[in-house]
Amino acid sequence: MKSTATEIEDKVDELLACLDKDSRHIQESLLQLNKLRSLVIKRDDAGLGTLLKIIQTESDSYRNHESKRQTIRKELASALGCNIKQMTLSALEVHLGTPSGASLPKGKKAQVTKKKAELMSLIKELKKEYLSTTLLLSECTRFNNLLLKSIFDLGKTGTVYYNSNGATKQQTDMAFVNLQL
Repeated sequence: MKSTATEIEDKVDELLACLDKDSRHIQESLLQLNKLRSLVIKRDDAGLGTLLKIIQTESDSYRNHESKRQTIRKELASALGCNIKQMTLSALEVHLGTPSGASLPKGKKAQVTKKKAELMSLIKELKKEYLSTTLLLSECTRFNNLLLKSIFDLGKTGTVYYNSNGATKQQTDMAFVNLQL
């Protein structure tokens, strides 16, 4: 039992360290979303290209971290005798509060609870910032479509003409581009 408690405590410590990195990653993502909105508003194509490269690089390195977290989660689920799908921070919190988790230091449950609250707060903020960025980009798309439509519809009077048979005909030529020399 003692070795199992030590193993669980070690895995919890590893998980907490891993979750610290997740917190930093979410905070970095928040900064990147703010920078993305700023660069879109400024219409800075070079800055957007640089930001895209940075995001791609970080995304590749973060995949390794995600697999490490899943491995820790799997090992912790095995040590606690539950399914990996059931191994969540809430389930860990409950286990650390049970008599079988009483052999672990009392501070572990508090650390898990604190980390869970921190992550939930960051994720809520990330969702809000993601929605703001999505709305900005959709408004930019809408505005660009309206602008293009107004440019290409320029010169169309919408006047209806009647031919000698009395049939209607819309004006199809545009005054926007004049190819006469």
